[in-house]
Amino acid sequence: MSEAPPAPTPTAARQIIHPDGRVSLPEGAPLPAGPYVNDDLQPVPISKRTWGVGSFTALWVSMSVQIPAWTLASGLIAVGMDWRQAILTIALGNLIVLVPMVLTGHAGARYGIPFPVFARASFGLRGANLPALIRGAVACGWYGIQTWVGGQGVHILAGRMLGERWSDATVVGGQPWTMWLSFGLFWVIQLVIILWGMEGVRRVQVWAAPLMLVGGVALLVWMVREAGGLGPLLAVNSDLGWGADFWKLFFPSLMAIIGFWSTLSLNISDFTRFSSSQRAQVVGQSLGLPTTMAAFALLAVMVTAGTQAVYGAPLWDPVEIVAQMSSGLALLFAIFILLLATVSTNIAANLVGPAYDLANLRPKLIGFRTGAVITCVISVGIFPWRLIADPNMYIFTWLGTVGGLLGTVGGILIADYWLLRRARMDLPSLYSRDGRYWYTGGWNWRALVAFVAGTVLAVGGSNSPEGQGPFPTDGLIPFLVPLADYGWLVGLFSSLLLHWALGRFLPDPRQRAAEEDSPTPL
Repeated sequence: MSEAPPAPTPTAARQIIHPDGRVSLPEGAPLPAGPYVNDDLQPVPISKRTWGVGSFTALWVSMSVQIPAWTLASGLIAVGMDWRQAILTIALGNLIVLVPMVLTGHAGARYGIPFPVFARASFGLRGANLPALIRGAVACGWYGIQTWVGGQGVHILAGRMLGERWSDATVVGGQPWTMWLSFGLFWVIQLVIILWGMEGVRRVQVWAAPLMLVGGVALLVWMVREAGGLGPLLAVNSDLGWGADFWKLFFPSLMAIIGFWSTLSLNISDFTRFSSSQRAQVVGQSLGLPTTMAAFALLAVMVTAGTQAVYGAPLWDPVEIVAQMSSGLALLFAIFILLLATVSTNIAANLVGPAYDLANLRPKLIGFRTGAVITCVISVGIFPWRLIADPNMYIFTWLGTVGGLLGTVGGILIADYWLLRRARMDLPSLYSRDGRYWYTGGWNWRALVAFVAGTVLAVGGSNSPEGQGPFPTDGLIPFLVPLADYGWLVGLFSSLLLHWALGRFLPDPRQRAAEEDSPTPL
């Protein structure tokens, strides 16, 4: 007869430490009453933490196979790299961002909590609204970009059916009025799906990612035929070489790759909270993210290299590429795949995070679905058509700046959870102003100081060469310009070191004593 597993160990009769290190509340135990709790923010019960390695691998396949990921890879070709340089940059960037992804995902898998609740431990119950809203605002921008891409697909498809009257309509605000109508139509379609429910979207995801991969391969085959073979695609070389000109472009591009997933590196606990074990989230993410992004990026850069060989200039937008197809049936198939992938990825990757973030702002008033609707509305005000219009604006201004800002938050989370607490937290206190994470009026001044300092260092040198962008040509803070190309790394490490130093040498006395009384095994 096999020996029964050891019983979970209660900690202060409030939370349970299970043999595998995961922590939960006793079954049926209510959280403290107050304004910081709702059904969407509560810890996931152990019985509902069922995601295995395959679930996380599939999650990353579904989120990596998307139009902005394609434009990120193809955009590197458009700004001057060849296909080898682009793949190297993308592969390295995704391996780097995997590290904070796994480290912050640990908290979700252990405690079953979403990102806004996780951030309460470092920023305070009220202070957590700051990183949550920043992350939410960035997600709104991504949601808007994806919706604009979907609108382009609708516009092209309708143009093929309705003719030149639709395609060559009067220009309003820099776009044909029919493009604005297509954007609005696609926006409404997604809103209806959100109001209808998420279960249907999850089922669509199962089909969307494989179809997108099939579509990408089909697009590559079509481009090889157009170019007269694979040789012309491989023969497209960069004028940069491997010298100083390449490395000058490489580092800001690398930071942009990291910035692409910097949002998920913060709120990955929104998903890992459902993990059946730490191994599941670590192995699943490691298998899913780098491999899928590298494979999909290879498709993107090869197709874009093909457009350079065939048309004399690189087309980095897949919607523009499929518009070159002469076959109506092929175009219909391509647009269908684009729209399906956009809907499934957009809702999964860009609505889950901000919906939780907005719910954290006013838990008693805003639920997950209401937060998702608010995200849809805000996404229009981000002006996504401007962000996606130019590869330089998309890669260096948008992704580079966002990466620096979110890297700062990531550094604080990692320093607080791993270096100061050593992965020990008190679960009920994350929901109560009477607990150890209230700090001073709900704010942890140490995290705020680290955030401000890290943000200034990471983003202060942002500049727009030749005036092509929103920043001054000599940078927001001129002497910080040399740091601008390394924004994510600068933000991450500067905030990590400062938050650790402040927490180590100027700690909150009540919190230090409390953490020592709750030894959760790693």
